[in-house]
Amino acid sequence: MKPALVISLLSLATSLSPAAPESFKKEGIEFATPDGVSLLLDLHLPESVENPPLIMWIHGGGWKGGTRKNCKLRWAVGHGYAVASIEYRLSDEAIFPAQIHDCKGALRWLRANAGKYGYNAERVVVGGSSAGGHLAALMGTSGDVEALEGKTGGNLDQSSRVQGVIDYYGPTDFVHRVKTQPSKGEDPKGSVYRLFGGKNSDRIDQIKLGSPVTHISQDDPPFLILHGEEDKTVYLDQSELFHAACEQKGIPSQLLIFPDKGHGWKTPQEGEREAILASLKRWFTSSSSEE
Repeated sequence: MKPALVISLLSLATSLSPAAPESFKKEGIEFATPDGVSLLLDLHLPESVENPPLIMWIHGGGWKGGTRKNCKLRWAVGHGYAVASIEYRLSDEAIFPAQIHDCKGALRWLRANAGKYGYNAERVVVGGSSAGGHLAALMGTSGDVEALEGKTGGNLDQSSRVQGVIDYYGPTDFVHRVKTQPSKGEDPKGSVYRLFGGKNSDRIDQIKLGSPVTHISQDDPPFLILHGEEDKTVYLDQSELFHAACEQKGIPSQLLIFPDKGHGWKTPQEGEREAILASLKRWFTSSSSEE
């Protein structure tokens, strides 16, 4: 299978304008305390932009580590977007589905408090990398899946649906991954074993529930997926298969493959930010019917 675009061939008309400074930064806002675990978020707003659209970021770290301080999309503040970087319970604090419950709880909190902090949360794009990419993709495909909603933080009158997903190299099909990377889900030291609290082969129903590909439906939001061609941590086929499944259901999906890149990269790659800005502009200005 050879889907999507290899990024070296990508040509986009979108240009990167000079970054603008933040006008507001609020760090360490507590949005929930599920089972006594304090969950925080950082909020960044752009200067001189009234009611900016909101991006929610979910950090990576194998569901067992990482920090909200590592926000790969914070640069978007300089282009007129508000960015909220959130925490979720890690796998040594609670097993799945606690993590997706917390992410959806964060989004409901952000929507409930939009007026207080001055951003627009009617349409929200979620992004994440690695484990965070998995959770972002799952938010995109599991709108109104009751078992994945949870009650973290309350605000249950608010929607947990998102209007676009930026997925950096996140796993999307744990059933397939049991076959291709068994150590991740079968070894007690494996990150996916720890996420689900045991051998994945003994928890097929649970790992299906936790796989974004399981829940793809025609009312899902559009996706931008970014993956390194040489990724040995989360194999490229996770994104290839998910991208193909989205296309089969008629979900707008773009997969950008970065040659010679492994699991993550520290500096922006050619065309990466341009692709993100083009997607954000399209998603925030389109109507629901156009999605």
